Amino acid sequence: MKRHSPIHPSVKRLLHGGDYNPDQWLHMPEIIREDFRLMPLAHCNTMSVAIFAWTALEPEEGRFTFDWLDDIMGRLEKGGHHAILATPSGARPAWLAQKYPEVLRVTRDRHRNLFGVRHNHCFTSPVYREKVALMNGKLAERYGKHPATVLWHLSNEYGGDCHCPLCQDAFRAWLKKRFGGDLDALNRAWYTAFWSHTYTDWSQVESPSPRGEWITHGHNLDWRRFVTHQTADFIRAESAPLRRLAPGIPITTNLMSFYDGLNYWEISKDLDLVTWDNYPTWHKPGEQALIASKTAMAHDLNRGLKQGKPFLLMESSPGPTNWQPVGRLRKPGMHKLASLQAVAHGSDSVLYFQYRKSRGSSEKLHGAVVDHLGTEHGRMFKEVGETGALLEKVAGVIGCTTGAKAAVVYDWENRWAIDDAKGPRNDGLKRYLEECEDHHRALWRLGIACDVIDQTQPLDGYALVIAPMSYMVRPGFAERLEAFVAAGGTLVTGFFSGIVDEHDLVHLGGWPGPLRKLTGVWAEEIDALYPEEENAVVMGKNPLGLKGPYRAHTFCDLIHAETAQVLAVYGNDFYAGRPAVTVNRFGAGDAWYLAARTDFRFLAEFYEALSAKLALPRAVAGPLPEGVSAALRGGGDERWLFLMNYNERPEKVDIGPEKWRDVEKDALFSGKVFLAPLGIRVFRRGFA
Repeated sequence: MKRHSPIHPSVKRLLHGGDYNPDQWLHMPEIIREDFRLMPLAHCNTMSVAIFAWTALEPEEGRFTFDWLDDIMGRLEKGGHHAILATPSGARPAWLAQKYPEVLRVTRDRHRNLFGVRHNHCFTSPVYREKVALMNGKLAERYGKHPATVLWHLSNEYGGDCHCPLCQDAFRAWLKKRFGGDLDALNRAWYTAFWSHTYTDWSQVESPSPRGEWITHGHNLDWRRFVTHQTADFIRAESAPLRRLAPGIPITTNLMSFYDGLNYWEISKDLDLVTWDNYPTWHKPGEQALIASKTAMAHDLNRGLKQGKPFLLMESSPGPTNWQPVGRLRKPGMHKLASLQAVAHGSDSVLYFQYRKSRGSSEKLHGAVVDHLGTEHGRMFKEVGETGALLEKVAGVIGCTTGAKAAVVYDWENRWAIDDAKGPRNDGLKRYLEECEDHHRALWRLGIACDVIDQTQPLDGYALVIAPMSYMVRPGFAERLEAFVAAGGTLVTGFFSGIVDEHDLVHLGGWPGPLRKLTGVWAEEIDALYPEEENAVVMGKNPLGLKGPYRAHTFCDLIHAETAQVLAVYGNDFYAGRPAVTVNRFGAGDAWYLAARTDFRFLAEFYEALSAKLALPRAVAGPLPEGVSAALRGGGDERWLFLMNYNERPEKVDIGPEKWRDVEKDALFSGKVFLAPLGIRVFRRGFA
């Protein structure tokens, strides 16, 4: 395990704090004074400021009012706090929309929006880019060398698309570059001969619209790619004055987990570090461990976006949200547990939306450190303070990594193609993300660190790569997988894989297309089962000692073993006796093919046996109770062990014979240790 440097030389602690909007309270200076009194009581050391403050900074075109922000930055410095300083482009002022209506977005049905909400702006608009660059330059000049500033926070949760004439022209220019100016190449890639949709002039190409073309899959894919490209281009333009005028301050923006509107692998290339917003729906009856595992995978994704480098948790809520279907309170202990889960998986911060609750509008009932009560006496404030106190004791984890030897391939472009595909299911049950989450969960419950990567990432350093539902195989991915397995790696893939290329054109010559030689199977057909139907996976003699039978549902590939060894067959229907699980020796490694979607019991037992065979490192050697997870971070000889109990009952975990120091109790422990209900314990080892 290696250790990375902190995000800024002045950062010696895990960042703890959150979004702070003093611009909402300028008419009540006593509130701001009280906010700063409360910060150290909550063990907060970092505030994200000016995120939606454009009007407060520029109330009319060309008139800038920085005095209030000067005061806030000075207070932060005086209190020894860090400032994450935002650019306010996520919500433009009314005067800008009124004077320059071209900055407002146009919807898919070609109607221009009115002023309002957030992110209602065109990323292509030269006027908007000019105004953003001017504002960002002013901020960089004034605060780029301020002692409190440690990070630039670009805008807020980039997302959405615009279909205005400017964006149509930019889309055509992007397509011309992509296809080398060859319109025939575009027509072939989009298969426009279907339904006589062939374009004869570039001016005929427009973005997808419910009023026009929306069902050509290659067209839809390229529009999504263009939206990612244009957003990334806007990010570069927004960053330019910050990089020029404040080169020592890193730049980020807050991502949104598995948000499907942008390819975050492309977006993250233009960021110095990754940050994200985490809002799990804790306390859903019977789903606590499942929610924990899904959240763990989201953390692992954000760590993977920078090849294992620590990320920041930019937003979380210490209380209920205002926007989820049900805003449940967090039960005692849950806040600390959820916060430290992020640290366990690679975060160097626990930050919140929001520090003080707003008094009006849509977020007035969203959780906050400082409630409407306005004092330190509330339950949630106290739990935030307890969490902050623990974070101070684990500050040595900053920069530490997880050293994962396993990876799950989650690919945005593959997801777009699967979601857009007509068939073999059109009832919302293709569920690519959920399939990836199930494979990841099988390793999470064993305490095995797992990266989340996409099809473009390097594979060296891993012992196990899992690529579920690789419907689209992008250029170079099959070749990298072959090299990985030939060198001794283990691949797990399976049903609905190797169907189309990067244009969503079906591979001819049999599925799984470019993965056929590697997997040693030919998938002749795929059967889509009704929700009430199921089949069975019947195990034969196999090197993992799996017994079965296991339930198969939703998808069943009908495959032929070519060079692969058959380890299990289907138990029912006309394809009973046909292969259901195979393994193919390829060079020095193995490629497994799981032909059906199975119940989780199969994946749990499969990965428990396979991980033991591959000797994948675990956070603790012994078994973990259901609903308990364990994670390691380290750097050099130092190790940090996090034990997390998501059950509302106490549990015990065997941490082995070596002694670990509990950072809260400051005492040495070995063997079985106690975990309270919804409890978190952090241990360290290897310190001088």
